[in-house]
Amino acid sequence: MTSLPSTELEKRIADLCGTTRVAAHLLSRASSEKINQALGFIAEELESHRVAIFAANLKDMEAGKEKGLSAALLDRLQITEKTLAGIVSGVRQVQALPNPLGEKIREWVQPNGLRFRKVRVPIGVIGIIYESRPNVTIDSAVLCLKTGNGVILRGGSEAIHSNLALTEALQAGLLRAGLSGQAAQLVPFTDRAAIPILCHQDKTIDLMIPRGGEGLIETVVREARMPVIKHFNGICHIYVHAEADFDMAEKIIVNAKCQRPGVCNAVETVLIDWQIAAKFVPRLVVTLRAKGVELRGDSHTVALGGAEVVLAQESDWATEYLDLILAVKVVTGFNEAVAHIERYGSRHSDAIVTRDHAAAQLFLQDVDSATVYWNASTRFTDGNQFGFGAEIGISTDKIHARGPMALEELTSYKYAIEGDGQIRD
Repeated sequence: MTSLPSTELEKRIADLCGTTRVAAHLLSRASSEKINQALGFIAEELESHRVAIFAANLKDMEAGKEKGLSAALLDRLQITEKTLAGIVSGVRQVQALPNPLGEKIREWVQPNGLRFRKVRVPIGVIGIIYESRPNVTIDSAVLCLKTGNGVILRGGSEAIHSNLALTEALQAGLLRAGLSGQAAQLVPFTDRAAIPILCHQDKTIDLMIPRGGEGLIETVVREARMPVIKHFNGICHIYVHAEADFDMAEKIIVNAKCQRPGVCNAVETVLIDWQIAAKFVPRLVVTLRAKGVELRGDSHTVALGGAEVVLAQESDWATEYLDLILAVKVVTGFNEAVAHIERYGSRHSDAIVTRDHAAAQLFLQDVDSATVYWNASTRFTDGNQFGFGAEIGISTDKIHARGPMALEELTSYKYAIEGDGQIRD
C-alpha cells in the first residue's frame, strides 16, 4: 500500500496481470461444476472472515471521516451486517444461475456442407477500476469467475483495507476448490499512477470496466489500450405525465430519490407536466422537504413551491447529485420532457408515470436510455433486481453491453466450424 518508484510499480502490476492471464487460461478449462463449487466456498469464506472484514472496513470508515468524505461516499463505503449478508446472497445467486459458457447462440450448415456453431466463450482477463463501494470487489469477481474470466480489481484508496480483506476470502474460496487464487487479484497499490499503468496492459487484459466518477472514467477511456465499457453517470429522470396517478407518482419519486440517494440509479431530475403542475408541485414539495430533500426548480416550480424551492441553474439539469438534492422542472408536455432527457440525460435510467398506455409506449420507444420504465422506480436498474444475480456494472454504452451487466455480457463468442475435407475454390 506504500508508494513505489514508477519502474517498480510498473513491474509489479505487469507481473500481477501476467499471473492472472495464466490463471484465467486454466480457469477457462474448468467445468461449471468446479466453478460453482468455488463460488460456494467463496460464500462460506466471506462468512468465516466476517470479523476481519468488519475490522478492515472500520479502518476505512475512520480514515474516510478524517478525510472529510461526504455522507454519500461513506454510505457507499460502509459494510454492515446487512451489506455482508447481501454480498454473500449475491454470490449464492450467481452460483445458482445457469452458466452461459458453451451455449450455442446459432447453428447452421452451408451449401458446401460446412457445419457452423456460434458459441459463448470467456472474454479472458477483465480489469475493473472502481471507487468507494467494496461490495463491487466480490460482485465483479464472482461474475467474472462464473464465466471463466480472470479478473484484476483496482478499488479506490478509501476502501483499500476492506478490499484486501474481501479478496483474501475470495482467494481462499478458489484455493479450497483447487483453482488458482491468482484468477482474481486485487492491485494492492493506492498510487494514482497504477491506473494508467493498468490501462497499458493490453497484452494481458482484454477488457477494462471503470466504475466511478467522471474523472476516473475519462482517465480510463483516455489511457486504455484495450476496449472499455463505461459505467458512467446516472442522471436519471422521472416524467410525471398529465395522466399520472398522484399517489403513485409521489411514491415512486420518494423511493427513487430517498431510499438510497448516493447510487447511480437514484432519480436526479423530475419533470412535471404543466397541466397538473398547480396541483402536484406543492404536494410534492411538502413531501420531499419533509424527507430532507433540497429542491432546485425552474421558475414555474419556484412560483408553485415557494420558498422551499431554490431557483435552478443551468448546470443543475446535468448534475448527478448522489445526495438528497433534486432538480424539478415544469414542462409543456411529452415532447419537451423527452427533449429534456435527450439533452441532459446520461442514457442510464428514465421513467414515465402515467395511466395513458399510448403515452407510456411512446416514452418507452422514444427515450434512448439503457433502461426505461413505466410506472416504476428507477431504483430497479440493478442486476439483482433484473434476476441476474450480482452485476458488474451498468453500461451506458451501446456496443457489446448495455444496462446491468451480468453473465451473458461477460462472454464473447467464437465460431466452431466442422468439415469433411472441404477446400475453397
